[in-house]
Amino acid sequence: MPNHKFENALARKSQSCPPIWFMRQAGRYHKHYQSLREKYSFEELCKKPELAAETAIGPIEDFDFDVAILFSDILWPLQAMGMNLAFDPGPKFEEILSEQNFKKLINKKDLRFMEFQSEALQLTKKKLGDDKSLIGFVGGPWTVLSFGMGTNKLGSNSLNLTSEKNFLLEEFIIPFLQKNIAMQIEAGAEIVMIFDSSAHQLANIDFSSYMEKVTKHMIQPFKQKVGYYAKEEVDYNCIISYANDNENSFAGIGIDSQTSLHETLKNVDHGFVQGNFDELKFLANSNEFYQALDHFIEDMLSLRQDERAGWVCGLGHGINKDTPEEHVKYFVSQIRQAFK
Repeated sequence: MPNHKFENALARKSQSCPPIWFMRQAGRYHKHYQSLREKYSFEELCKKPELAAETAIGPIEDFDFDVAILFSDILWPLQAMGMNLAFDPGPKFEEILSEQNFKKLINKKDLRFMEFQSEALQLTKKKLGDDKSLIGFVGGPWTVLSFGMGTNKLGSNSLNLTSEKNFLLEEFIIPFLQKNIAMQIEAGAEIVMIFDSSAHQLANIDFSSYMEKVTKHMIQPFKQKVGYYAKEEVDYNCIISYANDNENSFAGIGIDSQTSLHETLKNVDHGFVQGNFDELKFLANSNEFYQALDHFIEDMLSLRQDERAGWVCGLGHGINKDTPEEHVKYFVSQIRQAFK
C-alpha cells in the first residue's frame, strides 16, 4: 500500500506533513548497514536480492522513513555493457572509457544482467509495512558516462558535449537506462529517480540540449513515473522549464541545499519538489544541529500549507557516512511533530 503522503506530494495535493526520505538512507552511517557489510561485500548486498531488500528495509524500520529506495548502484549498467567494474571500497574500472576505446570496452547491452534489481524491488515491496512507498533509481546518463571516463571529480561547467560523447550517450548509455527504468517500474517501483550528480560538469551551453535528451528518452515515455535530481551550480531554471511542460510528464525534481526551496515550490507547476536540508549540518554538534533544524522548520512553516504542496522532505544530497543516527531519528521526529 503506497504512502499516502508521498502520493499526495506526487499529485501536488495540499497536506500538513510532507513525506520524508533521504538519498543514501541505506548506507554507511547506519549500524544496520555496517553489520551487513561485516559479512558481505558491497557487490553482494547489491546483487543478491534478499540482501538488497534487507539493506533497503533497515532505515525504514529504524527511522520510519515514508519511502524505501532500491538498494543498488548507478554504475552497474556500465558493467552490464561490458566494462570491468569492482568496488574497493569505491568504484574502480579496469580500464577507463574514452572516446577512442569505447568500441572495445562497451561491447554488449544486456538488460538481463540487471534482473537482480527487479528481484530486489519485488522482495523489498513484500517486506514493506503498510503505508510505505517504494522507489527505484538510475544514474543520470552524463553521470554514468562521467564515472566511466574517470572525469566525475572535475568541477562545474568544465566539460563540453563533443560529438563523440553525444554518440556514447545516445547510442549506448541513454537507451540502456531507458530500459532499466522500464524494468524497475514493471518490478513495482512507484517512481524511478534519475540521480544526475555530475550534470553540473556540463558547460551551460550544452546543458539544455542534454536535458532535452534526458527528458525525451527517459522521462516522457513513462508519464509521471520518473523524477530528476541534479546538484551544485546546475541550471535549475532549465530543469524547471522542462518539468513545467505538461508534455514532459515529470514526476518531480530534487534540489540541493544551496537552492531556495520556497522559490522552487512556487516555480514548479506540478509534481513533487524533494529537498533540501543541508546534509553537512547533521555533522555539527547536537546544539548546532538542533538550531539548524529549527531554522529549517521555521522557514518552511512560514509558508501556507497550500504553498508547501508537493514538498518531499529530504536533504540537499546523500546522507554523509559520518552522520550520527540519533540526528536522523531526531530529524524525522521533529518534522513529523512540527507539521502534524
